[in-house]
Amino acid sequence: MDVGEQLTEAAIRLSEICDAAIPILESKTVVAHATNPLNYAWPHHEQYLHKWGSRGGKTLLLGMNPGPWGMAQTGVPFGATEIAQSFLQIQARELETPPNAHPKRPIEGMALERQEVSGTRLWNLMKSHFGSVENTFDNIFVVNHCPLLLLGETGKNITPNNLPAAIMSPLLKACDEHLLDVIDIMKVTRVIGVGKYAEQRARLALSAGKSGPGFSRDGRSVRIDTCWHPSPASPLANRNDGADWRMNVINCLQG
Repeated sequence: MDVGEQLTEAAIRLSEICDAAIPILESKTVVAHATNPLNYAWPHHEQYLHKWGSRGGKTLLLGMNPGPWGMAQTGVPFGATEIAQSFLQIQARELETPPNAHPKRPIEGMALERQEVSGTRLWNLMKSHFGSVENTFDNIFVVNHCPLLLLGETGKNITPNNLPAAIMSPLLKACDEHLLDVIDIMKVTRVIGVGKYAEQRARLALSAGKSGPGFSRDGRSVRIDTCWHPSPASPLANRNDGADWRMNVINCLQG
């Protein structure tokens, strides 16, 4: 079984667990609408895994969870619709809006005109730094720790770290196990958390402690680092029109 197929099987396992967790999240937390792009946007996500998961990249960029304008529409981590098609070469497929989706956040798929800022920033930087999509994935791969889109009553995005730990624990454990699966399947030697939360989840999953370079897995040294998150809500990402953020990520990739 090739790497793309192994990644596909791992994603399906996580997706099934996420589907089972959705009713619990919607009944016991402030999450009013939890939807799973690994389910309804699978025709896009599967392309991403098969096209780029087998290129041999050994550095894993780890995000937190989807926002409503990126992976929630494209099935690709940080996947703003324009760049998902033009750079990542994901072919548009018809998607069905889940019945529990937020009425203000319908699933338009690749037809969505609004572009996710974080995804546009991240993938455009990869394109600029590595030069081509092939060279990008010869070096890196990108996954989100938790694949669920979590929205409140008003449509506000909710991140997993803002939900009760006792309720989130089983789901986050499954996400940790999926992360370990990806690391083992791809023989990853470095995990870069896109933001501190993602770095912390990587350290918990890998039992690497709160600081330090990383740990050894199956005789392979795995280094853990962090870079700034490209969110427009982050002052660091916006400083000097994003130049400081770009330099931070490039320095991390080259470090």
